[in-house]
Parts: sequence; structure tokens; C-alpha cells
Amino acid sequence: MRADATKRREHAAGPERDMNGYELLERLVQFGELTIIDHDGRRITFGQKESGRDEPCVTWRLNKPGVINHILTNPRLNLGETYMNGNWDIAQGTLHDLLSILRINLESSVAPRNGRATLMSTMGRILQSWNSIRTSYRNVGHHYDLDEVLFRACLDDDLHYSCAYFEHPQITLEQAQRAKCDLIAAKLCLEDGQHVLDIGCGWGSLAIALCQAFDIRVTGLTLSHKQMQTARARVRACGLETRIDIRQMDYREHTGRYDRVVSVGMFEHVGKRNYTTLMRKISDSLTSEGVALLHTIGSRLPPAPTNAWIRRHIFPGGYLPSLSEVAQSVEKSHLHTVDVEIWREHYAMTLAAWNANFQRHRARFVHERGERFCRMWEFYLVISQTSFEAGITTVQHWQLARHHLAVPITRNYLYQDSKGAAGITAQASLLKATASGTEDSAAPQAARSDHPQQGKG
Repeated sequence: MRADATKRREHAAGPERDMNGYELLERLVQFGELTIIDHDGRRITFGQKESGRDEPCVTWRLNKPGVINHILTNPRLNLGETYMNGNWDIAQGTLHDLLSILRINLESSVAPRNGRATLMSTMGRILQSWNSIRTSYRNVGHHYDLDEVLFRACLDDDLHYSCAYFEHPQITLEQAQRAKCDLIAAKLCLEDGQHVLDIGCGWGSLAIALCQAFDIRVTGLTLSHKQMQTARARVRACGLETRIDIRQMDYREHTGRYDRVVSVGMFEHVGKRNYTTLMRKISDSLTSEGVALLHTIGSRLPPAPTNAWIRRHIFPGGYLPSLSEVAQSVEKSHLHTVDVEIWREHYAMTLAAWNANFQRHRARFVHERGERFCRMWEFYLVISQTSFEAGITTVQHWQLARHHLAVPITRNYLYQDSKGAAGITAQASLLKATASGTEDSAAPQAARSDHPQQGKG
């Protein structure tokens, strides 16, 4: 706590049972300004917002005695639980302001530091995401079979429930989601006439976008019955039912061979035990010239169990992989990692947009689903947003291929409008020639072109 903040504490000592919590806040809050109003109306301020600095300032009202110490007994679970239960509110500022202050100032103080905790963490992240096919169906239904009206209220018009790509901070959510689809199409090196497998297709948003840009076919897999119904209806409305096939099916149940495989926002639900199984399925599903794109939320930290509150209320069986965990699973497949990209602030901006949309409809959902549900939903969106803003979580883009020259060797092709076909055509010729033993000396040079065919998009 900054020096003059100590004086403000003289008139407002909280109940004895909360003193340990207050002392922790006094010691740790160095970023932003946090004022607490306890259940008796007494005020205490920790930290101090410095003039000229963009730091949050928030007033946190505690509605019951002992709230702070209860939260600190298990912060990752009890902070969200106590908010859902109405044990505290925001008197001034926003929920985002409070969670930003708590995350930035207190995050490291609740991390496990001993060997036993590390061992338990290893066991925990495996057991908590031990997802059999039956469990996977049940877990996905828990979240994705929620009222579709809720998702339509929060998401963009095309129902993309994954990180958007903000080429500029000022663009709309719809524009950023279209930019995401365009970048994925470029990373897949799509060409007309190809067949794409979309593992975890959701409401069919990416499948529709790709088929509207390219003359391709897409087979989409989802575990959610409601998502399948909605996706099929949307496909019919777009007149794409002859080119898009949506199935309710686990990836482990599916067989087939495809030119391209894409999976957006599904890897988080696979479970650590099944990482290698998924990678081998992707490899087995690709042709010899095939390319895949894996888009997943991941952690920049060493492997650790899923946040207990998120696991209980939002994504049972979910788990965010570290880079090392994904890399290990790729190494055990027959895939080449041809590129990896890390998206940082993009999901924070996406979540902020979803929450802004939700807040416009909040009164309606309070009436339909209750205050407790709305507190759960907004806490999920904001705590996730602050995780990306703090750099704890990111989005990982893994570009994978059956052959290491299946895509250009630089990223230039991703950021230009050229429709030259030299790159993809030459790469395909090289791979076919190599497979047949007739590789000519000119092929390797042509294969290094950075101008893949762009199709209709």
C-alpha cells in the first residue's frame, strides 16, 4: 500500500475476522486504487491511483462479514462463488476494474510453490480433463446447449464463439470475426475443389464463411445437438446444403480423408489425456499434401489445473494447454509444425465486445434466468478478459502439415492480395513428384514461392 493510504485505514478497521485479508491487500495492492466498504459501511482504501497513469479505481462493497477471508481461502473458486451469491457488489467503477486490480496485484500470491503442489497439479490436470467420448458429449452439452438466445445476444451476427482477429482496435466485432475467417483460410492455403474437415464446427459459422469464399465442401463435427440443428438450418438458409454437411459426432468416431482440417476453439475441451489422439486423428484425416490449422486458447505458464470456478460453472472437463503440451502431442503424430503464431490482446477485445453486448440485454436475462445466472455469465466473460490482458492466456495458432513444404516458407502470402497460383501449384507438383520418385530440379525453387492461390475470397 502506498504511504498515505495507511492514514485512511485508521478510521476504518474491519472486523477482526477480516484483518488478515485486509493486511494482505495492504501489502500487495500497488497497481490501481481499491476501496472496500464492509458490511457495516466502514471504508478502507488500498493503493492510490497515480495522476496521469491509466490505472483502475474501484469501490468494492462487501455485503456480509468475513467475505475477504472466505475468498482468500480459495481465491480461484470463491471469488466467483461469492459474486454469484451476492456477497459483494461494485459500488463505483466496474467489475472489470476490480478483477484487473485483484489479478495484477494478487495473482502470484496464490500460486502453489512446493513440490507436493506441483505433483498434485500434474495429477489434477489429467484427472479433471479425463474426457471419454460419453463425458465429452455431456461436458459440451453443459455449456453449448444453453439457450441459443443468450449466445445470439452476446456474439456477432454470424455466431462465431471464438477469438476474433482485430487488425485495428477500432473495427467492429463483425469485421474482426470476418478477418479471423480470412486469416484461417489463408493459413489453410485453400483452393477451389477441396474438401475440409471442421472439428468442433459450432453453429457452422466458419464452414459457411469458407464456402462463401471458396468453391469447397466442408464436413463439420459438433457434439452439441442444439448446435447441429442450428448449424444445419443456417446452412440451408445460405443455400449451401449440398456443400456443407454438419454432423453430431465426436472426432474419434469419424473417418475420412480430407485436403484440409481446421479446428477452432475445440482443443480446450479435448482433455490432456487425448491430445495425441486428436493430433493423430488430424494426421490420419489429411491427404499427403494436406494442411491443418489448430486454433486454441492456451496458457503461457507451465501446465496447471483448470481454474476451479471455470471448471464448475462454465467448462467442465476443459483444460488450457501450454505450448509445450501441444508441441509434445504434435511430435507423437506424423504432422510437421510449419508455423506457430500467438495472438495476445485479440481475445480480450473479443470478450469485452461480448460483455458489452450482454450488458445491453442483461435486464431481459435477469427476468428470464435470474440474477445469479447473469452474475455467473458476466463474471466468466470479465475474468477471462483480464486473463488475456495480463498475458496469462493467449490464443495459439498451430499450422500443421503432412509435408514440411506443403505451405510457403515465409508468411508473406498471408498478408497480400495476389491471386498467383505458383506457390500452391508448385508445392503440389513437388509433393506428387517426390511421392512418385520423379522430382525434377526446378520443383524445389518453385515450391518456395509465397503466392498461393486465393480462390474466391
